[in-house]
Amino acid sequence: MKKLSLIITIALISSATLFAGGFQINLQGQKQTGMGHAGTGLCLDNASILFNPGALSFLDSLKGIYIGASFIMPRSTYADYATRYVAHPVKHIGTPFTLYAVYKFKKAKNWNCGLGIYTPFGSKVQWEDDWKGQFLIREIDLKTIFIQPTVSYKINDKIGIGAGFVYATGSFALRKGVPIQDTLGNYGEGNLEGKASGYGFNAGIYFKLNEKISIGIDYRSEVKVAVNGGSADFQVAQSVAQYFPSTTFSTQIRLPQVATLGLGFAPNKKLKLALDVNFVGWKSYDSLIIDFEENTDKLKDIHSARMYKNAYIFRLGAQYKLNEKWTVRLGTYYDMTPVQAGYLTPETPDADKLGITAGASFNITKKIHIDASFLYIEGKQRTDTNLETQFTGTYKTRAFVPGVSLEYVF
Repeated sequence: MKKLSLIITIALISSATLFAGGFQINLQGQKQTGMGHAGTGLCLDNASILFNPGALSFLDSLKGIYIGASFIMPRSTYADYATRYVAHPVKHIGTPFTLYAVYKFKKAKNWNCGLGIYTPFGSKVQWEDDWKGQFLIREIDLKTIFIQPTVSYKINDKIGIGAGFVYATGSFALRKGVPIQDTLGNYGEGNLEGKASGYGFNAGIYFKLNEKISIGIDYRSEVKVAVNGGSADFQVAQSVAQYFPSTTFSTQIRLPQVATLGLGFAPNKKLKLALDVNFVGWKSYDSLIIDFEENTDKLKDIHSARMYKNAYIFRLGAQYKLNEKWTVRLGTYYDMTPVQAGYLTPETPDADKLGITAGASFNITKKIHIDASFLYIEGKQRTDTNLETQFTGTYKTRAFVPGVSLEYVF
């Protein structure tokens, strides 16, 4: 019974990884994604609401609407070479989206305002119910939405500043096997569901040094998301049901701060180059505390060390205007994992990642534009033994991510 209690506790602890590095989504603009998701030092389109609110005041259009989506197709492998066991998650497609609306005041031309709705965290991982790690994870589904009203002010022809308030909302569902069989030989299952919300801000400064060089600085604050009244339900054999009652729980987790320095360089009217460096403050996620409304001798509140570390992402991109209709883009980035050795899990088999991107824009008319991008992600193969679960394995992940957006400029 003590062993069972430990496994259930570990299963609940693992739910925290749904907010971890492997679930951070960087797909908030199709132009920027085509350039390695770099754009803090450039003023490209309405996506500046996220990349740098200070650049928003430099947009030429009076108002515009931007709607886009990406389609994440991950391919992961788990292997235990000692036993020659291999497993793959069930194939699925994730669909993070973006919506940006911008308005320029006619009587106050230096002011712009906008609204951004985007999905910076979210993922789904589903393993076969009978796979080797079923008592750690069967399925997890995370959805988050950030809503960001924003204002931007153009101080002069060289400097713009901007800031936005962020309201975060989200939900998740989690299934895990329970290592006790009923009279028919079926294992039990634990289910966690909850809704989370929190607040933060996004602020940026844009410097246009001259016609060729621009610099951007953006800071996205930590967002402390709180789950209150989440449900924890267990379907287990009747002989142990009294030890694992269905109950509610509460917890809170800090989504990391992100500070970005961006450089834009336009050697001529057709070519633009971008370099971004992201600092992601994952160190704030050092532990997880889960408070259950109802406790038993076997189901107790949880305090688990996570010990994430701060990480950097280095991004490089280029854009070339072929003619008045077509623009093409290329980019790359290197994303350092925040997950330290001893804390890797099958929920987030995270490792250092290399991204290669391409994109194109087509102007249907002067007011209607279509942007498309494609991202290939290659994760580094990683072997680890989790310190709490003692679950050992080798993970390898890659992903294919096409995306498209439609922009209408008034």
